[in-house]
Amino acid sequence: MSQWKQIQQLEIRLLEHVDYLYDDNFPMDIRQGLSGWIEAQDWDIAANDESVAGVLFTNLLSQLDRVRSQEQNFLQRHNMKIIQQQLKVKYTTNPAVMARVISTCLREELRILSSACMQEQGPLERSLQNSVAFERQKNMDNRVGIIRGSVQLMDQAVKSIEDMQDDFDFRYKTLQSRESTDARQNSDMMKQEVTTLQAMLNSLDFKRKEILSKMDVVIKEIEDLMSSQLNPELQDWKRRQQIAAIGGPLLTGLDLLQSWFTLIAQSLFQMKRQLDKLAELIVKVTYESDPIPLQKPQMEERIKFLIYHLIKSSFVVEKQPCMPTHPQKPLIVKTGVQFTTKVRLLVKLPEVDYQLKVKTIFDKDLPPGRVSRQFFILTNNTKVMDIEDYSNGCLSVEFRHLQLKEKKYINGTKGNEGLLSVTEELHSLSFEACFTVQGLTIDLETCSLPLVVISNVSQLPGGWASVMWYNLLTDEPRNLTFFGNPPRATWSQLSEVLSWQFSTFAGQGLNKEQLTMLGEKLLGQHASCSDYQVSWSKLSKENIPGKPFSFWMWLDSILELIKKHLLPVWNEKYIMGFVSKEMERILLKDRQPGTFLLRFSESHLGGITFTWVEHNDNGDVKFNSVEPYTKNRLSALPFADIIRDYKVISEGVVPENPLKFLYPDIPKDEAFGRLYNIQPSKVYPYITSTLIPISQLRSHASTTPPSSQSPEPPMTPGEFDMLNENLCFDIDTMSSPYSE
Repeated sequence: MSQWKQIQQLEIRLLEHVDYLYDDNFPMDIRQGLSGWIEAQDWDIAANDESVAGVLFTNLLSQLDRVRSQEQNFLQRHNMKIIQQQLKVKYTTNPAVMARVISTCLREELRILSSACMQEQGPLERSLQNSVAFERQKNMDNRVGIIRGSVQLMDQAVKSIEDMQDDFDFRYKTLQSRESTDARQNSDMMKQEVTTLQAMLNSLDFKRKEILSKMDVVIKEIEDLMSSQLNPELQDWKRRQQIAAIGGPLLTGLDLLQSWFTLIAQSLFQMKRQLDKLAELIVKVTYESDPIPLQKPQMEERIKFLIYHLIKSSFVVEKQPCMPTHPQKPLIVKTGVQFTTKVRLLVKLPEVDYQLKVKTIFDKDLPPGRVSRQFFILTNNTKVMDIEDYSNGCLSVEFRHLQLKEKKYINGTKGNEGLLSVTEELHSLSFEACFTVQGLTIDLETCSLPLVVISNVSQLPGGWASVMWYNLLTDEPRNLTFFGNPPRATWSQLSEVLSWQFSTFAGQGLNKEQLTMLGEKLLGQHASCSDYQVSWSKLSKENIPGKPFSFWMWLDSILELIKKHLLPVWNEKYIMGFVSKEMERILLKDRQPGTFLLRFSESHLGGITFTWVEHNDNGDVKFNSVEPYTKNRLSALPFADIIRDYKVISEGVVPENPLKFLYPDIPKDEAFGRLYNIQPSKVYPYITSTLIPISQLRSHASTTPPSSQSPEPPMTPGEFDMLNENLCFDIDTMSSPYSE
């Protein structure tokens, strides 16, 4: 079943999250009409390769043409034509952006499907998707709307005061001119006019006090809104960005934040202009106890203060530093390898000078001796912000070709060699700009989340463990000494993040049983306690008892194996995965002969094995476990084909496949049939040949190879010798030491 068909079968609660994914950047009409074609493309590669993205974009437009030509409904054809035109405007010059959008949507669909299969969401995901957040947003929309309405009304009030003052000024000057010519003749008329002018001045004074009072109320409302809701919403978005970086739910809401920031900024600048207008009015008409010169300076300072802090906080890192070669592992940078990052200004004003230059600085203000390695940006580190035509017109800049180089050290000696490993040293990338608008100059600065810098790809797993641990346990944006004394995580927190790794990299998260198995391997008897504290060292630094590797190195190697060689089998949920050898025996012992299950090796990094059960004539149960298949063997033969063609050779027995039923009782071909490789071999005029995985079963009583009198396998001796050399490995029985 296609991914899109699975999505359509979800309950309404989850479909609402799916609906949130699709907007004008990638309409759901396209997802529906081209579901099969979209899922067949590699959007991850296209997102980081402009040429591939360009080809896919052209093909997508062609696919839309085809679907539109076949559509019978006139309205649907019209809508698809409009969508096609919008896509051309947005993505013709930057198709990689489209690829990133589609890749993100597909990945989030998988995460939603994965969460639907779990009995309950983890605590982090529940906290990010609760209904309270939606209520907060509605309340925020309402308050911002009221502020905008109030400011617009004050514009009308200022205009009314200006008209009233012009009328007063005209009559007052007229009265002055009359006083010099006919003061005696029209004394009664003059008194009446003075009375009228006094009434007008009183009314003008009232209106001035009223408008200033209203301004004070709106300023207080904005102050409260910024402190109680806007800043917390921004911090909440930054926290969700951290969680999304380590595989959590899709990050959304930045456009909504930009809308709030922009509307509040527009209101503040509009009030600043209103105060400037009131200042112009007192040049013509002022009087004793005039409220404008008394209140305007303080009020203007309050508005400037709010504008200053609003714009400074609106400068954010929209896309954290990430190497295009590892798009799902941000915040890790390898020296000499290009990485990308993007910053954005959430305030959108027409008055902004669009020659806004942004400069990047690596490890700014880093105390000397805090890290053993120092780096500098090798490539151009300054770019100009521009308006994004394909989005909502926000002001942003993307650095696509940044590259780090390690500084050379005098006499070849590095700095302070601390206790931290390379992957525990944290660094930061800062961004600076100078913002000028309406006579205000504001220095902008923001920084990335802490980065791990590696010099060898073998350091990538350790670096990713550091990134996960940091962003799971703290919301501090720049705590570079975090690993000097790293906090502990509860098992419920850690297990949720570990499941995210599988949903992100393998398309299918871990269920409750699999997480329990992992917990038992990491924590032993404490696995049943969700609040049990797990140390950083326990996860990634201490070796598993009796093994030469840590828990994280073992788990990361499994993720790599699934991603590169086992993805179809994993996504069909055929791999039990983390079951121990002891539990494996319990599960298989009462099953019919030939029942097997798939699990990951406990003694090999990145290995998968299968174990099957046999029953002797005397009723004894035997468990046979094949030596783990690693990436080297799986690169030569797909795992489903290995299960189909697997043979056992034993003395006096014709080679046969002992694998009959996938646990608990699914016929092997029923489970794996559609995953078999049935592509015909193009070797004409040669006779086609097939690689067959073989294990040789030696009896416990004899360690010598089978005698020559044993039945010859159905292949030539040369073929047998070749397979025996390259693919043969022993099988242990229950009476021999049980191993993988």
